[in-house]
Amino acid sequence: MIGAGAFGRHHLRVIGESARAELVGVVDLDAGRRAQAARDFGCPALEDWHELAGKADAAVVAVPTIAHAEVGRGLLEAGLDILVEKPIAASGTEARLLIEAAAANGRLLQVGHLERFNPAVMALERVCRLPLFFEIHRLSPFTPRSLDVDVVLDLMIHDVDIVLALVGQPPEEIRAAGLNVLTDKVDIANARLAFPGGCVANFTASRVSTERVRKLRLFQPHEYISIDYGRQDGVICSIGPSREIAFQPLAAEKSEPLKLQFEAFLDAIHMRRRPRVDGEAATAALEVALAILDRIKVHARVVEAAIAAL
Repeated sequence: MIGAGAFGRHHLRVIGESARAELVGVVDLDAGRRAQAARDFGCPALEDWHELAGKADAAVVAVPTIAHAEVGRGLLEAGLDILVEKPIAASGTEARLLIEAAAANGRLLQVGHLERFNPAVMALERVCRLPLFFEIHRLSPFTPRSLDVDVVLDLMIHDVDIVLALVGQPPEEIRAAGLNVLTDKVDIANARLAFPGGCVANFTASRVSTERVRKLRLFQPHEYISIDYGRQDGVICSIGPSREIAFQPLAAEKSEPLKLQFEAFLDAIHMRRRPRVDGEAATAALEVALAILDRIKVHARVVEAAIAAL
């Protein structure tokens, strides 16, 4: 395990609870945090990730995004399969370096887009036929977590990844706006993606909200589907041939997405198969998220010019 911060500790718990994995060490630059994690989870504390070479078959990487490429490539080149937290890297170039390192060394690269393992999302995938319109809200109260990235890369990228997987193609148009509120990065953002064929997706993400909201609404021919990520449930509203309206629950068996993600990682390792969220999928989501941030910068310049003209 590389990284023993707040989310790294969740990974440590899940690894420790799995009957299929053995926790051989935890690495963190902070000596106190490293030692505490080692005591709490009953494993050796290691000062450097290089020490895992020859001791581990795989690693989970939960370090700041800016270090994903360096640490991930090193582990892949040392012969380890890796699960790296999202976003896959700080740039598309770095993401592709990770993909190339995995291919060159015959290793597996899975990326921690956790919501893909949300039972409600997996149930949605089974009933999604021809998505035409998405309305998605992901709002959180402010916490001093993940402030090394903008809200687009922290929160919105989850939903971008899901929409790209459901639509099956990249957007042809992106519009976006956002604001800095409590940090020097974008804390609240809205984006509109238009896809070939007419599908449109509206995203709102905030980490300065007064409440926690995690909802996706999908419209497709003769159906409206709504899911709540937090409750892991949903409902399907359909219109019959005689214009009658029917409601039915979206069949989803509740479970902890982090555990499902780790078990899927172990399955991919043992079966040497492509992970559910591989480097290519994660890079596609990253590049769209970065494009959203670029559009936010353009919009900010327009607003600044309008204000200056007053």
